[in-house]
Amino acid sequence: MTLSRQALGRAAEAAAAVFLQEAGFELLARNYRRRLGELDLVARREDLLLVVEVRTRSSMAFGGAAASIDARKRAHIVRTTRLLLREHAALARLRVRFDVIVVSELDAALPRIEWIRHAFSAT
Repeated sequence: MTLSRQALGRAAEAAAAVFLQEAGFELLARNYRRRLGELDLVARREDLLLVVEVRTRSSMAFGGAAASIDARKRAHIVRTTRLLLREHAALARLRVRFDVIVVSELDAALPRIEWIRHAFSAT
């Protein structure tokens, strides 16, 4: 079965969300959209706010999914996170970490998940 690009992205985000919840995170937002960008997943555990970019690729050509997050994309994620923190003052007191979750083998019984912690910083 071949999924459309959008369906593949939704399936990868759903798998990543379940993965984070199983790791003890509370999912706060999915597809938080603002004019400057979108945050795929926003989650919290204790004093940590996790902003997650979810990627999926069928092959590792061109450096794989994580390599596709260029400086422009990172800047959009950081700016959108700043908007989120302004809108939700309680979240601004938390430590913020930017992670990437790469989901592959979505057609398998259990998708393969690679969690890249501290993938980039806001500076």
